[in-house]
Amino acid sequence: MNRRQFGAAVAGVGFAGVIRDLRDPAEPLASGTREPRIRPMGERQFPKNVAGIRIVDSRIAREAAELARESSPPYLFNHAARTYVLGALIGRAREQAFDEELFYLSCMLHDLGLTERFAGELPFEIEGAIAAERFLRERGLAQERAAVVWDGIAMHPLPIAEYKRPEIALVAAGAGADVVGAGLERINEAQLAQVTQAFPRLGFKRAFVATCAAVVARHPGGAGRTFMRDIGERAVPGYHPRNICDAIERAPFAE
Repeated sequence: MNRRQFGAAVAGVGFAGVIRDLRDPAEPLASGTREPRIRPMGERQFPKNVAGIRIVDSRIAREAAELARESSPPYLFNHAARTYVLGALIGRAREQAFDEELFYLSCMLHDLGLTERFAGELPFEIEGAIAAERFLRERGLAQERAAVVWDGIAMHPLPIAEYKRPEIALVAAGAGADVVGAGLERINEAQLAQVTQAFPRLGFKRAFVATCAAVVARHPGGAGRTFMRDIGERAVPGYHPRNICDAIERAPFAE
């Protein structure tokens, strides 16, 4: 699956297609899933470098990472960190220059809208963008820089992200690589092994679907879909939209 296919799959579902029946009955409805055995990297010092990608260590970067760690279940925090490293590797393969700090902030905070603390009735990517911008502006990040982070988070599930500046496009690229394996052909096996060793997946596939389903169950108004899917389901015989759950299950990871 390439980046455009990932964007189409996610946009077609808008994460609203993650059905409640796929949730493990043993999992709580809240965004925090059962505690994994392995603790996330966020509870100890970050590595300075993963797979040749420098981990940003500015004050605001550390504060953003701490917000993500405090707000997210461990598996989701590690996903945010992997999104940064994988997206940066893809950007390097494309020979794209990007602002490391802005990209890091966007990646680390891109799923705040899936957490119990920040989920709400707006689509999760919008809730997360609003929360991230508020957090960063309160800590002195300039408005024009915070606006890039807002766009990176708000657009990351949508195909439009691919056509934006690298700090925005690579959030979607990194998330797509980690969620469904889109773009992994640009990353060699040794690099991928280093990323998952530094930030273990912690049962990501099942936990991610359970978290998304929990958000939809609690905030159905935030599970928006495009009008084209509505028309297809109502007016096109035999139309069967793709479901992000299938793409996640086919991703080239064991968990």
